[in-house]
Amino acid sequence: MSAQPLYERVKSYVTDRIRSGAWRPGARVLSEHELVRELGVSRMTANRALRELVVAGVLSRVAGSGTFVADLPAAGNPLEIRNVAADIRARGHMHRAVPIRAESAQAPAVIAAHFGRDVARRPLYHSVIVHMDNDRPLEVEDRWVNPTVAPDYLDLDFTVTTPHEHLMQVAPLERVQQVVRAIGAEVGIDALLQMSLGEPVLLIERTTWSRGQPASFARLHHAGSRFELRGIYDI
Repeated sequence: MSAQPLYERVKSYVTDRIRSGAWRPGARVLSEHELVRELGVSRMTANRALRELVVAGVLSRVAGSGTFVADLPAAGNPLEIRNVAADIRARGHMHRAVPIRAESAQAPAVIAAHFGRDVARRPLYHSVIVHMDNDRPLEVEDRWVNPTVAPDYLDLDFTVTTPHEHLMQVAPLERVQQVVRAIGAEVGIDALLQMSLGEPVLLIERTTWSRGQPASFARLHHAGSRFELRGIYDI
């Protein structure tokens, strides 16, 4: 018997249908009564599942009309380190990675400063990847990686494995510094995000450490109109 709580099973039932495309953005999902009949759970369980999916932005409720698959801007939590591919798929959308660059290079001084003097003397691994949400660019991931903590980084097929997934396996997070800024789309980034030069971009700069040394520094550019930071905190 599954140890998964019943309300999580209901959530999985809903999100599986969104991911498969059976329920597209804007489509009405089963009501609490329909979920009770379909899955044999209590109304309280169905209510909790739908409520949590609404809070997560997966669903939206319209008073008097029902609950629908949301098509809100992609969202991230400013206090969490998330995998953009997993976030896109969790919304029922298709993720596709487009590698732009993968190389060993000497980092510019402003980048090298995030790695400390010893690491910065040596070439670092550098990748640029565009993450697509339903074939529309959502994020440009410009990442520099310490070869000592991820020696196989440049051997990855970034269309299959994201940098986040690989680094979480080989360089478990020990410490993270994250800065969020609003900027105008830079030259090069504007084209990759299919935006106008200077159009609002939400930039997340993230430095990570693993096993007592700097592991990576990433500049994550998001189209301002397609991405937001959202969180719920118990005080």
